Amino acid sequence: MPAGIEVSIEERKRLKGKVRPWMRWWLGREWAEVRRSVRSACVEAGPERDTLVQSLKAAGAAIAAWAVSGWWFQAPMALLAPWTAIAMVGSTVYHSVRTGVQQFAIIALGTVWASAAMAFTHDQTMVAMLFTLPFMMLLGNYRRFGSQGIYGATTALFVITGGVSSTSTVGHRLLETLIGAVIGLLINAFVLPPVHLRSVRDRLVRLVRETADVLGAMAEGLREEDAVERSASWHLWAGGLTVSLQNVGEARRWAMEGSRWNPGGRLRRTGPKPPPFVEDSRWGRVCTRVLALTRTLKTISGDTELTPPSPDFLRLLSDVLSQAGRICAIETELLSGSGSGELRERRDAAFGEAWSSLSSLTDAFHDQEPSASAVGGELLLEARQLMTELAPSA
Repeated sequence: MPAGIEVSIEERKRLKGKVRPWMRWWLGREWAEVRRSVRSACVEAGPERDTLVQSLKAAGAAIAAWAVSGWWFQAPMALLAPWTAIAMVGSTVYHSVRTGVQQFAIIALGTVWASAAMAFTHDQTMVAMLFTLPFMMLLGNYRRFGSQGIYGATTALFVITGGVSSTSTVGHRLLETLIGAVIGLLINAFVLPPVHLRSVRDRLVRLVRETADVLGAMAEGLREEDAVERSASWHLWAGGLTVSLQNVGEARRWAMEGSRWNPGGRLRRTGPKPPPFVEDSRWGRVCTRVLALTRTLKTISGDTELTPPSPDFLRLLSDVLSQAGRICAIETELLSGSGSGELRERRDAAFGEAWSSLSSLTDAFHDQEPSASAVGGELLLEARQLMTELAPSA
């Protein structure tokens, strides 16, 4: 056997030994995520259960549409009904109605155009595709059709490959599409209609919890000798808060859209109302202050010309951030709906201690060397603004 092949086999064995542990780790992580999602869907209300309900509703809508069009009416193109019904079970009732109008319009256009192309070409499939698909793909990108534009071309394919272009067949296809749209809309609107009120609270609680985690990590790390060097990881972590903030805004939009044309407010127990919109703005400002603090600390580590504050100043800053993290942790419990007088007293006490630590931090700033005043002043300003946003009266 040539030497090159022997080397190749040995190299393959070596790589194989490295790949297997990585694959086991990846499969283990994925299996753990699946188990967590299944357990969450079974034991508590949340996004996982919402996904389970919507998936089962879409499957039920497809089965019901097939039962009506294929089993009862014996429609020649019954596939269109369940196919349309699945797409109709959207995230909100309003979304289902809007999607239904868009989808029925584009499917009707695809059906009529493809049928006309088949009649014009005397049922020649390849020539009918040349006349139909380029036009339907361009038409599907028209913004009024939204994400449903692709259904025009796929419907045209169904019609062309069916090989029949009579007027009665076109009418059957439109009727089957309408049956699927109506069944999907009715099931989505009257069988556990999605209301999305809880998602706002859940995502806002997650944002506040993540903010508390970042502040806690910063408070702990600032007491270490390598505090400035670890600031890059804090800044990256704090940057993830903007994603969570965007998720809160998205959930707020879903909640507003979910209440339109939705009988769910009368058919389902929706639970407590989501926190007011002012909380979104407040925690958005808090995240901005946290990100500014981490950015300033990261700047110190990357610029050798800047003089970092003294260890005493960083220790007092750690005390302020530790109390801020405690406030965020208490706010998490309050936003979760477990509000009580005791929690509010704990929050007020933590805020008082934080403000006292902030006063000590201000005194330490005045004792700084002039070369460190620029960085120390910026950290002090951001910490003060952070506490202002966290104030109970904010």
